[in-house]
Amino acid sequence: MRRFFTLLDVLLVLLLLSEAPWAVLGSLHCDQTSSGVIRPHSVAITEFGAVGDGVTLNTKAFQNAIFYLNSFADKGGAQLFVPAGWWLTGSFDLISHLTLWLDKDAVILGSMNSNDWPVVDPLPSYGRGRELPGKRHRSLIYGCNLTDVIITGDNGTIDGQGSIWWDWFRNETLGYTRPHLVEFINSTGVVISNVTFLNSPFWTIHPVYCRGELRLFFWMNSQVVVQNVTILAPLDSPNTDGIDPDSSNDVCIEDCYISTGDDLIAIKSGWDEYGISYARPCTNIIIRRLVGETNSSAGIAIGSEMSGGVSEVHAESLQFFNSKTGIRIKTSPGRGGYVRNVYISDMNLVDVNIAIRFTGQFGEHPDEFYDPTALPIIENITLKDVMGENIKFAGLLEGIEGDNFVNICLSNITLNVTTESPWNCSYIHGYSDLVSPEVCEPLKERIYPGHSLDCYHLPTHLGSVSNRKRGSWLLSW
Repeated sequence: MRRFFTLLDVLLVLLLLSEAPWAVLGSLHCDQTSSGVIRPHSVAITEFGAVGDGVTLNTKAFQNAIFYLNSFADKGGAQLFVPAGWWLTGSFDLISHLTLWLDKDAVILGSMNSNDWPVVDPLPSYGRGRELPGKRHRSLIYGCNLTDVIITGDNGTIDGQGSIWWDWFRNETLGYTRPHLVEFINSTGVVISNVTFLNSPFWTIHPVYCRGELRLFFWMNSQVVVQNVTILAPLDSPNTDGIDPDSSNDVCIEDCYISTGDDLIAIKSGWDEYGISYARPCTNIIIRRLVGETNSSAGIAIGSEMSGGVSEVHAESLQFFNSKTGIRIKTSPGRGGYVRNVYISDMNLVDVNIAIRFTGQFGEHPDEFYDPTALPIIENITLKDVMGENIKFAGLLEGIEGDNFVNICLSNITLNVTTESPWNCSYIHGYSDLVSPEVCEPLKERIYPGHSLDCYHLPTHLGSVSNRKRGSWLLSW
């Protein structure tokens, strides 16, 4: 019998979402991907004169191939096949309804000539290049205002050959901010899977302003999916972040291995007054089964550029080793914005300097025009089921004087700590249960029974059963 929605039905759904949003978002967020989609039209890059000898510059071949394939965008889309070889290229654009498919022995190499990476305007939520005032170099693989675009294959490689850029950065001879390896702007239906990324000049994968479509009052489909990728750069390479969702919603990151010179994943949303003005939050971010190491930074970081707001971040099944920090939130007076509703669970740490770190005085401002009275709101942060071996500090949790970070909840955390003072906390407030070593004073108040509702995603047992029943009821429709 067909079921029709009534006004009462809609109101009930809204009520359910208001009471347990994670039950709906978490179950629907990462399920739908399309990396295996079959395109009716396919060409190889060699058909456009490309030579895979690692010396010949193939930028024109990539550009011409994609220009040709654009004629099939309204005919089911197309695939550009990159066979075995070393394919040197400068920056090139992708198009909608395109699959870039790499053979297992294919290597796309970024040119080491900066002229092959065009200079473009800064992102409006940053107001300038992230490293230098003014413009920035465009990414090696770039897409703007796209729909249904896929980078995948048989675990081929995209190598940014970033060492020359790192040298220019260290020598302070950059003319503009360094390029990312892959960047998608204001795009939907982006899938990146089964590819190895090496040696990005700057951040490796940067989806920015990627937003979904509202369906039945909540976001149903992941707009950016990154699955089964490996990201590698030397541990001392500067600012080679792995994956940086930025002012985007509905991003799913699963089954990735990342070892780089900066944060493995950094969730961002704009910088100081530019991010506040642009007002594009980063929300509904799912991270699952992430493994990696970073000597200088964090396994998962939020910020420091978070002025548009960050919320609804769920991460689980995490393994970080030989790293400086496990989880970090970075912000500063002048950022404004918020970080709220963050849930981290099932995390294992080995040989990590700081398990959990909050930094309220990170600094780094785009210019002198930021408002130092624009204080960030940091609230509703839950970490649960964390194990750690050979940890130096359990937590360095530093809020902002006059702007406490609140509802910080720690549950079932056991860390083998090597220092006599495992916790250092200031300007924070929250709750804890089953935490070893014993937490700092601002977190000693127990979660259960009195404060479970103050902790994001830690409902009472009755609430959990009730939410499961609601979820089953929704699925039965």
